[in-house]
Amino acid sequence: MSNEATIEKKPLGKRSLPVRLLWLLLVGLSFCVAGILVAWVAGALYFDLPASAPVRTTAAIIWVVVAATTLLFAGVRGRVLVLIAFVGIVGWWLTLRPTQDANWEPVVARLPHAAIQGDHITVYDIRNFDYRSADDFTPQYDTEMFDLTNLRGLDLFINYWGSPYMAHPIISFDFGLQGRLCFSIEIRPKVGQPYSPLGGLYRRYELIYIAANERDVIRLRTNCKHEDIYLYRLKLPPGDARTRFMEYLQRINELYERAEWYNEVTENCTTSIRAQHARSQRIPWDWRMLVNGFMDQMLYERHVLAGNLPFAKLKERALINERALGAGDSPDFSEQIRAGAPGF
Repeated sequence: MSNEATIEKKPLGKRSLPVRLLWLLLVGLSFCVAGILVAWVAGALYFDLPASAPVRTTAAIIWVVVAATTLLFAGVRGRVLVLIAFVGIVGWWLTLRPTQDANWEPVVARLPHAAIQGDHITVYDIRNFDYRSADDFTPQYDTEMFDLTNLRGLDLFINYWGSPYMAHPIISFDFGLQGRLCFSIEIRPKVGQPYSPLGGLYRRYELIYIAANERDVIRLRTNCKHEDIYLYRLKLPPGDARTRFMEYLQRINELYERAEWYNEVTENCTTSIRAQHARSQRIPWDWRMLVNGFMDQMLYERHVLAGNLPFAKLKERALINERALGAGDSPDFSEQIRAGAPGF
């Protein structure tokens, strides 16, 4: 009998230390992978199964119990069965399709879209709500016309609602006397559908690009929700600003024609901005695109933010909440929040 065969038949306890460590590492790795797969399927059943909450919860629990028991006690055959079940559930999950037709929350009830005729742009269903509070408002949508020759630049709002590690970017395009147009990339929840970060990893929410004026999308956060918002001027040549604007128009028209899923990692409020750029124009990947509470620091390091100040001082002056509260619902809200902001 060969030495290789002899080694193969040795009990684990009689193998050399390196072999035992390698064996334990492989076993531990396989259980970690199996645990991740089992947990992912449980989430898919809980968040995406088209059934009531009790049924979804029961299905997820049954799956975890049966899969874990099979993996632990049914040997190789059990692991193969769990793998087959996993593949089958993934196959079902991939058939789920987003919809345009649902009972949407009022703030995401309409999808914006645009008509493009050379330099002349008409944007439909620009949100312009009259907010008395975050939950008490009068819906209003506007149609506005913009001339690309008037595009002077773009600004970045960064919205913090809790953790300093996570934020929400809102881009605002400045057309001078024609006003400003904001785009906010968000989930599109149905009536009564709460937000869940874990649910955002699955196929629970559709994606929406909200087009709005600043008195709507910014004032809602500063004056009604009392969330912190920082405002930065971006240093981009006019041609680049025009390219960025056309990218947003292309995306709102695509979503107007065909619904897409929101995803917490691959298609969220920050990664979607990078994804809509041409591949040759995408900035290198950075971990702060996911932990996006630090995106302003990332942009500062890449010399994208206007204002010749140290970063800490720049961020301190970029906070607009006090000015926004003072502006209230004034028609010159946009001008008032920029008074004293760096780079303006």
